[in-house]
Amino acid sequence: MTDASARKTAIITGSNSGIGLGIAHALAAAGHNVVINSFTDRDEDHALARKLGEEHGVSVVYIAADMSKADHCRELIAATVKQFGSVDILVNNAGIQHVSPVEEFPPEQWDRIIAINLTSAFHTSAAAIPHMRNSGWGRIINIASAHGLVASPFKSAYVAAKHGIVGFTKTLALELATAKITANSICPPGYVLTPPLVEAQIPDH
Repeated sequence: MTDASARKTAIITGSNSGIGLGIAHALAAAGHNVVINSFTDRDEDHALARKLGEEHGVSVVYIAADMSKADHCRELIAATVKQFGSVDILVNNAGIQHVSPVEEFPPEQWDRIIAINLTSAFHTSAAAIPHMRNSGWGRIINIASAHGLVASPFKSAYVAAKHGIVGFTKTLALELATAKITANSICPPGYVLTPPLVEAQIPDH
């Protein structure tokens, strides 16, 4: 476990299940304070944070925020800084899915997927970067997908967003390299059991 003097504060969006929760466990196990997040604000969400903190002996809090809304994204960063005094590690993981041919794709679903899977990372990063610059250290990790590299039929919004997140990450890396802030994207190669995301992609599962 990291000693208190080296302890960082990490935010993981979309982290009350699946990949995000796994990342939260890993960062807490490494001795860092963690903010987990989703759009719900239930007792069980806060209980999950308490359990995670007790398990790893660090401070873990749950902050509800709807990643489709710009103000919520930026308020998540502000609330974290208010709670812990800094934000050192930002993991943009929130994501949703909808499967449909382009000509039948509901425009509201397209807008929501782009907002959550891509635009939220812009807002959280833009809000977090000044704090990272002030501390002289930061890590931005954007969870993309194999669909950030290749395409699949019927997933136009998801594929567009994931390709976008890869490009956005490359730009961040170039802009922030001299500030000791790194930016990387991760492209998991296959399906991860994250209900209801898998159900949205594989109707029979």
